[in-house]
Amino acid sequence: MAYFIQQTLVFMVPLMIVALAGTFSERSGVINLALEGIMIFGAFMGVLFIRIFSDAGLTQAQAQLLLVVGILASMLGGVLFSLLLALSAINLKADQTIGGTALNLLAPALVMFMIIAITGSNTINTPSSLDFMLYRGDFGIPEGKDLNLFEQIFMNKIYLSNWYAIIIYIILSIILYFTKFGLRLRSCGEYPQAADSVGINVKKMRYAGVLISGGLAGFGGFLFALAAAGGASTADVAGMGFLALAVMIFGNWNPLTIAGAAFVFGACKCVASGYSYIDFNGDGIYALANLGISKYIYMMIPYVATLLILAFTSKNSHAPKAEGQPFDHGQR
Repeated sequence: MAYFIQQTLVFMVPLMIVALAGTFSERSGVINLALEGIMIFGAFMGVLFIRIFSDAGLTQAQAQLLLVVGILASMLGGVLFSLLLALSAINLKADQTIGGTALNLLAPALVMFMIIAITGSNTINTPSSLDFMLYRGDFGIPEGKDLNLFEQIFMNKIYLSNWYAIIIYIILSIILYFTKFGLRLRSCGEYPQAADSVGINVKKMRYAGVLISGGLAGFGGFLFALAAAGGASTADVAGMGFLALAVMIFGNWNPLTIAGAAFVFGACKCVASGYSYIDFNGDGIYALANLGISKYIYMMIPYVATLLILAFTSKNSHAPKAEGQPFDHGQR
């Protein structure tokens, strides 16, 4: 069971971060359907900068420094790509759904073009010698010690990037709901006219929401590339951006319930991609692989689950009232 939960975290953490990204944007009043595209661009930027810094001389000894470089580069890439959505939605008052869809179409084509131009192939990888995983010794746990469930899940061969993501998630969730900035941002997604009447700059707050969303989505793309794709960027994140939108809606735009929803969807994604090697209770029996079910059935699970869950829960969702609505200063 510990192994299954740990593998679920590989998919859960990116979903959780990207769903929070969508929450920041939509709480400010801007629909962000471009999460998939931003993830693709962020993953590419993170992997690219690790390659650049590695080629410049940083080696295994500086692996964690390279990881931080990759995270920062992916977030910067996400911010820059999300600027396109912000400009179209806030300044030009374009349809936000169409704008996000256009960016989802642009990102894989643009990234694939750049990957081919740089590497001559359709994939760019982090150097195989690098190890971004923390082992039990790094936490002061002696070799040979019997690990409890918590240590097996969170302290044994776990990606340090997952810890970074969880910390960032907690900090930004607190900012969104327990600070003056978060209150102002959420007011712009609920009733921007009222926010404007008390002196809140709605345009700036919406820019802040979209750019924070872009940074988080870019980071989420890098997390996926690092843990789920073996450190590679291929201009594809396996639909994780769209699943993150479902997590956001199922989680009702609330960070606490989003975390729970991300675990459910992450478990579905884990089963879909790793059914053949999941050992639930450590007895050496791979139960799902022995059922004789076609692999395509397993691959369908996350998306069928998305349809079913949203069909039964979306009627109880409470989206920000002003999301998707352009705003003019002084308009009442």
